[in-house]
Amino acid sequence: MSEVDNLTEKTVEEGGVLALLYFDIHGTDRDTLVNLSTGLVQKVLKQDGVVFARGEIDEPMEAEGMFSTSLELKVLTKDVVSLAQLCADFSPFSLELLEPQEFRVPVPHMQDLFMFVSTNSHDYKKYILQKLSPPEKGAEYAKNLHARAELGKKLLEKKKK
Repeated sequence: MSEVDNLTEKTVEEGGVLALLYFDIHGTDRDTLVNLSTGLVQKVLKQDGVVFARGEIDEPMEAEGMFSTSLELKVLTKDVVSLAQLCADFSPFSLELLEPQEFRVPVPHMQDLFMFVSTNSHDYKKYILQKLSPPEKGAEYAKNLHARAELGKKLLEKKKK
Protein backbone atom coordinates (compact mmCIF):
# COMPACT_ATOMS: atom_id res chain seq x y z
CA MET A 1 0.00 0.00 0.00
CA SER A 2 1.39 3.44 -0.95
CA GLU A 3 1.99 6.28 1.47
CA VAL A 4 -0.96 8.19 -0.03
CA ASP A 5 -3.22 5.14 0.37
CA ASN A 6 -2.15 4.77 4.00
CA LEU A 7 -2.76 8.46 4.69
CA THR A 8 -6.16 8.28 2.99
CA GLU A 9 -7.22 5.18 4.93
CA LYS A 10 -6.12 6.66 8.27
CA THR A 11 -7.77 10.03 7.58
CA VAL A 12 -11.07 8.43 6.48
CA GLU A 13 -11.08 6.19 9.58
CA GLU A 14 -10.76 9.37 11.67
CA GLY A 15 -13.71 11.08 9.93
CA GLY A 16 -12.07 12.34 6.74
CA VAL A 17 -13.61 12.47 3.27
CA LEU A 18 -12.07 11.61 -0.09
CA ALA A 19 -13.87 13.28 -2.99
CA LEU A 20 -13.55 14.26 -6.62
CA LEU A 21 -14.48 17.88 -7.35
CA TYR A 22 -15.11 19.01 -10.92
CA PHE A 23 -14.55 22.55 -12.20
CA ASP A 24 -15.05 24.36 -15.51
CA ILE A 25 -12.10 26.59 -16.39
CA HIS A 26 -12.27 29.24 -19.13
CA GLY A 27 -9.65 31.57 -20.56
CA THR A 28 -8.36 33.34 -23.62
CA ASP A 29 -5.53 30.88 -24.29
CA ARG A 30 -4.23 27.45 -23.29
CA ASP A 31 -1.54 28.83 -20.97
CA THR A 32 -4.16 30.81 -19.07
CA LEU A 33 -6.16 27.64 -18.46
CA VAL A 34 -3.12 25.80 -17.14
CA ASN A 35 -2.20 28.74 -14.90
CA LEU A 36 -5.77 29.11 -13.58
CA SER A 37 -6.04 25.38 -12.89
CA THR A 38 -2.66 25.22 -11.18
CA GLY A 39 -3.53 28.25 -9.09
CA LEU A 40 -6.84 26.70 -8.06
CA VAL A 41 -5.14 23.49 -6.91
CA GLN A 42 -2.58 25.52 -4.93
CA LYS A 43 -5.33 27.55 -3.22
CA VAL A 44 -7.23 24.37 -2.32
CA LEU A 45 -4.06 22.86 -0.80
CA LYS A 46 -3.81 25.87 1.55
CA GLN A 47 -7.38 25.55 2.85
CA ASP A 48 -7.91 24.52 6.46
CA GLY A 49 -8.82 20.87 6.71
CA VAL A 50 -7.32 19.82 3.36
CA VAL A 51 -4.94 16.89 3.77
CA PHE A 52 -4.02 16.58 0.09
CA ALA A 53 -5.28 17.53 -3.35
CA ARG A 54 -4.29 16.51 -6.86
CA GLY A 55 -5.72 17.90 -10.07
CA GLU A 56 -6.01 16.59 -13.62
CA ILE A 57 -6.77 19.00 -16.44
CA ASP A 58 -8.58 17.86 -19.60
CA GLU A 59 -7.20 18.92 -22.97
CA PRO A 60 -8.50 22.48 -23.59
CA MET A 61 -11.01 23.03 -26.39
CA GLU A 62 -11.24 26.23 -28.42
CA ALA A 63 -14.49 27.83 -29.51
CA GLU A 64 -14.95 31.37 -30.81
CA GLY A 65 -11.59 32.58 -29.52
CA MET A 66 -12.10 31.22 -26.00
CA PHE A 67 -10.62 28.10 -24.47
CA SER A 68 -12.44 25.83 -22.04
CA THR A 69 -11.46 22.80 -20.07
CA SER A 70 -12.45 20.93 -16.96
CA LEU A 71 -10.39 20.20 -13.88
CA GLU A 72 -10.90 17.03 -11.86
CA LEU A 73 -9.58 17.59 -8.34
CA LYS A 74 -9.15 14.65 -6.00
CA VAL A 75 -9.15 16.00 -2.47
CA LEU A 76 -8.87 14.47 0.99
CA THR A 77 -10.27 16.53 3.84
CA LYS A 78 -10.01 15.88 7.55
CA ASP A 79 -13.80 15.97 7.96
CA VAL A 80 -17.13 16.64 6.27
CA VAL A 81 -17.20 20.26 7.50
CA SER A 82 -13.89 20.97 5.72
CA LEU A 83 -15.32 19.53 2.50
CA ALA A 84 -18.43 21.70 2.85
CA GLN A 85 -16.24 24.79 3.35
CA LEU A 86 -14.19 23.84 0.28
CA CYS A 87 -17.34 23.50 -1.83
CA ALA A 88 -18.66 26.85 -0.61
CA ASP A 89 -15.37 28.63 -1.28
CA PHE A 90 -14.63 27.17 -4.71
CA SER A 91 -18.06 26.18 -6.14
CA PRO A 92 -17.33 22.99 -8.10
CA PHE A 93 -19.95 22.24 -10.75
CA SER A 94 -20.11 18.63 -9.50
CA LEU A 95 -18.61 16.32 -6.93
CA GLU A 96 -18.30 12.62 -6.28
CA LEU A 97 -17.80 11.20 -2.80
CA LEU A 98 -15.31 8.33 -2.94
CA GLU A 99 -14.72 7.51 0.74
CA PRO A 100 -16.21 6.69 3.16
CA GLN A 101 -19.05 4.61 1.79
CA GLU A 102 -21.19 5.57 4.78
CA PHE A 103 -20.95 8.61 7.04
CA ARG A 104 -20.94 8.45 10.80
CA VAL A 105 -20.55 12.07 11.79
CA PRO A 106 -20.24 13.07 15.46
CA VAL A 107 -22.92 15.47 16.65
CA PRO A 108 -20.47 18.38 17.18
CA HIS A 109 -19.33 18.07 13.53
CA MET A 110 -22.95 18.02 12.35
CA GLN A 111 -23.65 21.13 14.42
CA ASP A 112 -20.61 22.81 12.82
CA LEU A 113 -21.84 21.77 9.38
CA PHE A 114 -25.35 23.10 9.90
CA MET A 115 -24.06 26.34 11.44
CA PHE A 116 -21.75 26.75 8.44
CA VAL A 117 -24.68 26.29 6.04
CA SER A 118 -26.86 28.61 8.08
CA THR A 119 -24.22 31.35 8.31
CA ASN A 120 -23.40 31.21 4.61
CA SER A 121 -27.07 31.25 3.67
CA HIS A 122 -27.68 34.24 5.93
CA ASP A 123 -24.66 36.11 4.54
CA TYR A 124 -25.80 35.55 0.93
CA LYS A 125 -29.36 36.62 1.70
CA LYS A 126 -28.10 39.71 3.52
CA TYR A 127 -25.81 40.62 0.62
CA ILE A 128 -28.55 40.16 -1.97
CA LEU A 129 -31.10 42.11 0.04
CA GLN A 130 -28.69 44.97 0.69
CA LYS A 131 -27.64 45.21 -2.97
CA LEU A 132 -31.02 44.76 -4.62
CA SER A 133 -33.51 46.27 -2.19
CA PRO A 134 -34.69 49.86 -2.40
CA PRO A 135 -33.33 52.03 0.48
CA GLU A 136 -36.53 51.81 2.55
CA LYS A 137 -36.49 47.99 2.40
CA GLY A 138 -32.82 48.01 3.38
CA ALA A 139 -33.65 50.12 6.43
CA GLU A 140 -36.49 47.73 7.31
CA TYR A 141 -34.13 44.77 6.97
CA ALA A 142 -31.56 46.46 9.28
CA LYS A 143 -34.31 47.15 11.81
CA ASN A 144 -35.40 43.49 11.73
CA LEU A 145 -31.80 42.33 12.20
CA HIS A 146 -31.46 44.59 15.24
CA ALA A 147 -34.71 43.23 16.69
CA ARG A 148 -33.52 39.65 16.17
CA ALA A 149 -30.23 40.44 17.88
CA GLU A 150 -32.06 41.94 20.85
CA LEU A 151 -34.34 38.90 21.09
CA GLY A 152 -31.32 36.59 20.99
CA LYS A 153 -29.67 38.62 23.75
CA LYS A 154 -32.79 38.34 25.95
CA LEU A 155 -33.02 34.58 25.32
CA LEU A 156 -29.39 34.11 26.30
CA GLU A 157 -29.89 36.15 29.49
CA LYS A 158 -33.00 34.11 30.32
CA LYS A 159 -31.08 30.88 29.76
CA LYS A 160 -28.32 32.00 32.18
CA LYS A 161 -30.86 32.51 35.01
